Amino acid sequence: MAVNVPGVIVMVVFYLLVLGTGIWASFKSRRKQKESGATGMEMVLLGNRSINVVVGVFTMTATWVGGGFITGTVEMVYTPSMGLTWTLVLLIAYSTTFVLGGLVFAKPMRDRNFVTMLDPFQIKYGNVMTTALSLVSLFIDVIWVPTTLMGLGGTMSVVLDLPFSLCIWISAAVVITYTLMGGLYSVAYTDVIQLVLIFCSLWVCVPFALTNPSTLDISQTLMNNTLNAPWIGQLEMKNIWIMIDDFLNFALGGLACQVVFQRILSASSSTTAKISCFSAAFFILVFGVPLILLGAAASSTDWNQTTYGSPSPYERGEAAIVLPITLQHLTPTFISIIGIGCVAAAAMSSGDSALLSAASVFTSNIYKNILRPQASQREIPWVIRASVVVVGVVGTSLTYFRNSVIVFWFFGSEMGYIIVFPQLFCVLFFNISNGYGAIMGVLVAFMLKLLSGNPLLGLEPVLHFPGCTLEDGVYVQYAPVRTISMLSSFAAILLFSYLASVLFNKGVLPEKWDVFKVKAQHSPVPLSPVGGVTEEDEGKTEDQNLCEVS
Repeated sequence: MAVNVPGVIVMVVFYLLVLGTGIWASFKSRRKQKESGATGMEMVLLGNRSINVVVGVFTMTATWVGGGFITGTVEMVYTPSMGLTWTLVLLIAYSTTFVLGGLVFAKPMRDRNFVTMLDPFQIKYGNVMTTALSLVSLFIDVIWVPTTLMGLGGTMSVVLDLPFSLCIWISAAVVITYTLMGGLYSVAYTDVIQLVLIFCSLWVCVPFALTNPSTLDISQTLMNNTLNAPWIGQLEMKNIWIMIDDFLNFALGGLACQVVFQRILSASSSTTAKISCFSAAFFILVFGVPLILLGAAASSTDWNQTTYGSPSPYERGEAAIVLPITLQHLTPTFISIIGIGCVAAAAMSSGDSALLSAASVFTSNIYKNILRPQASQREIPWVIRASVVVVGVVGTSLTYFRNSVIVFWFFGSEMGYIIVFPQLFCVLFFNISNGYGAIMGVLVAFMLKLLSGNPLLGLEPVLHFPGCTLEDGVYVQYAPVRTISMLSSFAAILLFSYLASVLFNKGVLPEKWDVFKVKAQHSPVPLSPVGGVTEEDEGKTEDQNLCEVS
């Protein structure tokens, strides 16, 4: 198969459009900075907290609508064991992430002018605990880059017949370039262009895939076993708790991601942040509709009548690239090229978010507050740029280890759910929480998850929860193991925080042993400013943002 020259030309035009938008936004960012006198960190990482509601809705939605989201959703619908049922669970979970973000987290985080989601830990727990949680956040962001780029590489290599690595590195270079030039402004404004392209491209492709002569009526194949298994999917009673566990993992684990809070913190106000979250919750479902239809078309196709031939992609083990296969064999050539533009836009919209997110955490919480507190305002933008390049190169390089990246992505998402989420909730809303409880919460969650086993990592369970069975030589936990670990972490944080507070404040343990300064948390000792917030400012909103547990 020869290189698809028209497709390559279209992709070059698309990349130039995105790059041009990013460059324009970078000039806009510099002009705004001169007018407002904002610091380099505030401007690059948060757009001087001036993102309006329209751009905010686009960029918030784009954080989730990535290459992995596009290709993965179609794959889930097409896979017989998952189908529509599990896909809806995933989409509703993603939507719930934004609903909870708007209802619970937007106001306390935005009103206190944090720079990153880890600032509350820096203020309350100090550097040791913040460093540990920062490393977890960085791991999640770095792994996010290859997972979103791999969907793009697979699509372009199938349809354009270009080398997988070439497609990925060109896309990564474009993303790194405009992120370096304009920071959040470039990321946000390119998100607008990318999201419009994704939406239009998907709906252009859907009618051709559904009306292809080789595709049956999807309403007939939804419940009936025709050419392939029904695309509604399978739901057995024994999997109910696993489904609930998956739902909570994606819904609450998403709130452990800096990419979401970067959008919340960059909003012009807490009201804007809320509207952006609620709107994204709706649009994430809207974007799922054409993806479901494309997956249904793939499941309802007699592949033997297409140029792809028999057996089907699922039987060949190519379900992961069923989207590019569908575009190539069920739509005209020029339509499949448009579809590639959709995947490219999605990959870039999430990739740039991960780059800037990782740069934010490293620069603000590790470099500025721990490694070099005396760093100047001229130095910080260069640190951000260096971080973007390093994360981009490392993340893109990891695409060579395709299977391992997916394993690490699942592991990272679980760590966000069972470790970071309960920690964030407690530090924001429970005044009793302290460093001792935080450490015990991490240990309890990690040990429970480790002892529960992990088939992806080849770990057999030591703890057998109710319903744990041996299937084909592998133990399967049918209990909601991740949720049990998360709730145990939550309980451990509060319990050990309370015990430590009592022991030190009652004088049972000497104050010289109090490395986390539990007593100091309840005294008027000034705290270091984080993102422009001082102890005095904190006190004004303390009663609103934290509920005290005694």
